[in-house]
Amino acid sequence: MPASSEIAVALPPDVALHARPAARFVKKALGFQSTLTVSSNGRLANAKSILAVLALGAAGGAVLKLSADGDDAAEALDALVAYVSNLTE
Repeated sequence: MPASSEIAVALPPDVALHARPAARFVKKALGFQSTLTVSSNGRLANAKSILAVLALGAAGGAVLKLSADGDDAAEALDALVAYVSNLTE
């Protein structure tokens, strides 16, 4: 049975999830088979959709809640948390 996991990570204070970082986030998410979602400010988005991720409007310092459901869920969350934690403008 596929694993399901959830974790929270904060964006660095000076980096918003705007076009370029969001595109790289989605590209990283697309590398996994698991169903991935990200939420912020009460909004939920498919982590593999650039328009959905941009619509979150996540500003610097916002907490992102990442969820993964699938065989590579743990690896996907580890990769996305590492990416978000190391974002620079």
